[in-house]
This record gives sequence, C-alpha cells and structure tokens, in this order.
Amino acid sequence: MKKDAKFATRAVHAGESHCKETGALRVPIYQSSTFVFESAEQGARRFAGEEPGYIYTRLGNPTQTALEKKMADLEGGEAAIAVASGMAAVSGVVLALLQAGDHMIASDTLYGCTHALFAEMLPKWNIEVDFIDMTEISNIKAAIKPNTKVIYTETPANPTLTLVDLESLANIAKEHQNITTVVDNTFMSPYLQNPIALGIDVVIHSATKYIGGHGDTIAGIIVGPQELIDIIRMTTIKDIGGIIAPFDAFLLLRGLKTLTVRIDRINENAMQVAKFLKNHPAVDKVYYPGLPDHPQHELAKKQQRGFGGVIAFELKDGLDAGRQLMNTVNLCILAVSLGDVDTLIQHPASMTHSVVPQEEREAAGITDGLVRLSVGIEHVEDIIADLQQALDQLV
Repeated sequence: MKKDAKFATRAVHAGESHCKETGALRVPIYQSSTFVFESAEQGARRFAGEEPGYIYTRLGNPTQTALEKKMADLEGGEAAIAVASGMAAVSGVVLALLQAGDHMIASDTLYGCTHALFAEMLPKWNIEVDFIDMTEISNIKAAIKPNTKVIYTETPANPTLTLVDLESLANIAKEHQNITTVVDNTFMSPYLQNPIALGIDVVIHSATKYIGGHGDTIAGIIVGPQELIDIIRMTTIKDIGGIIAPFDAFLLLRGLKTLTVRIDRINENAMQVAKFLKNHPAVDKVYYPGLPDHPQHELAKKQQRGFGGVIAFELKDGLDAGRQLMNTVNLCILAVSLGDVDTLIQHPASMTHSVVPQEEREAAGITDGLVRLSVGIEHVEDIIADLQQALDQLV
C-alpha cells in the first residue's frame, strides 16, 4: 500500500498482511493464550524487552497487533493499544498518567461512566478532578493548577453534542510542562476527526461504536506516542488486565473495512433526520452540529470532516414525554449504545446518565426531556416515518 493512500484504502489495508504460511486473505484469529519460545534464551530476551515477539496474550497477540497498527495509521499516531472496552481505554490512560496528588481537568459533559470514574473513584486515590465547561477556552486556562497533569475531553460530547476547539486546547496545554491532553473521539471515528493532527497527545475510542459498527463486540482503543503506549501496555493494561480478546480484535478489523461507507450513509441520514426533528411541534430544540444554526457549526466544519450520526433533541414535555417516546418507536431500537448500523434511541436522564446527580446533569445540559438518537444506515424515509408517528403522539 502506498504511503499516501487515501483514508478508505487505509481502512481496508493498513496494518494487515496475508498469512505467509497459508495464503489466508484475512488476518487469522490467533486464539492462543500463550506462545512458544524456541529456547530459554529467547524467552529471557523477550521478557527483558530485548527481542520482539509474543509471550502471552495479556501482553499482546498477532490479531490485536494488526488492529493496533491499523488504528495508529488511521488516527495519525505513533502507536495504539486495543483493550477490552471503552472504559478500559479511559481508565488505562488516566491511571497511567496520574498519581496521588495530581490534578486533572475534565469536561463537564461526559459519558456517564467516565464521569463516575473521575468523580467517584479517582478522588479515592487523592487525585483531584475539576469539571469545567470547555466550550469556553478561557475556562481551561483558568482551571490549570501547578499540579495539573491531564486535560480530558469528549468532542462532540455525550450526549449534548457540544464541541471543544481542539487546536486551541492543545496550544494551551503546550504552554505548560507535563500536561497531557486526552480526547475521546468515539462520536466522530478517525474518518471524521483526527485530534492528533490538531495537536492532541492521546486519542481514545469506545471501539464498540463506529469502529465495530455492528453491535456485536465490546472494545476500546488508545492511540498516542509510542513511549506512552508502551507504558500503558506494560502497566495499567498488563497489571489490571483489561485486555481485548483475539476474536474481538478480528471483529474490529472487519468493521473498519466498511467504516467509510457506513459513515457516509449515516452522515446523509442524520442530516435529513435533524432537519425533520427541527420542524416537529413536539421538539423544543435539536442539537446537531451539522445544522447551520448550531452555535458551534463553524467549529465543526473546521475540525471535522462530517457531522456524525448522533443527534440530541429536547422534547417540550420533559421526562414523561421522553419515556413515552421510548415506548412508542418501532423501527428505532431502544438501546444504550451508538454507532451501529441500526438506528438506536435512548433517554439519558433515565438511562446512561442516571448515575450523574441531577443538579450536575442539568448543569451540563442533560435535561429530563433530552433524547439521544444514533442514526443508522436504514432508508432515511423509514427512520423519519417511525419518529413521526411516535412524536405525533406527544402533540
């Protein structure tokens, strides 16, 4: 493959090679827990890090390696590590970068479990976390302390679709020594956004979502500098054990081959659905950066190559309307995930963000009537027809 190959070509071919022994077109699933050494001396060299090669699947696996090479290529990073889940990626990174007495700045709007990890678990280890509105870059500058070691954000945020100016964030961090920037790029995938190209240090994904794309695997990805990835692999991932299974790595390799065609279709569908929702009388507000009247539309055009498939919208009648809508859709599937070929719908206040205290949730824009829709690849007229019949019952 040429070094200047386009993204769609790299998504199919990067990191992979045909099996020399069998001629197999696809990377095999190396379903082996351990690997054989040719001699005691070779085993010693591998354990000492003096010779490349596999030791034990908790430390690495050939199927996993192919996935990691592909993701590093697609995100523009030096190296990657594939792990058991998106939360294994989040925890693997922050636990490798932080220790007792350190301070982290995080966005005030985050995936519910990420928020819980930062707000409830990290303080147990004397790690201080401040949650701030990062849509205002001045807030980031004001929050930095002498012991700040990490700035962490999602953009677009889950589930409000607010954006953070990544280039400005990276520039602020670079003014200070020993601050690492971490961005959750799940909502965009490497096809639509590359934070590393904008100066960000580390990118993570819940690969369960657009990377896999078919709702059949749980996994996470971390991409960043080679030295840091090596540290994460041989500390938090090795010792805590949040490793990816070879079969899941295979499923992600398969999913990535269709990433561009899936997201192209999803982007088209989502724009039409967002326009429909904006004009429905039961809907108070629609949050989708692709709409020209979205307050961060220009920023989205600047740092993204598309607007993605996730739409948030607010119902006029609040919590009860949200529950009723969940119970009256037919084609849209009531499930708490996103990035699948299926259209998925959920109600954050009673589902994904129910663990976040109501006062904090509402302060971050997650109201009782907020609905999150992950648009799939079905025919867009069928998606809209289902939403129409369900929303009409709220009027």
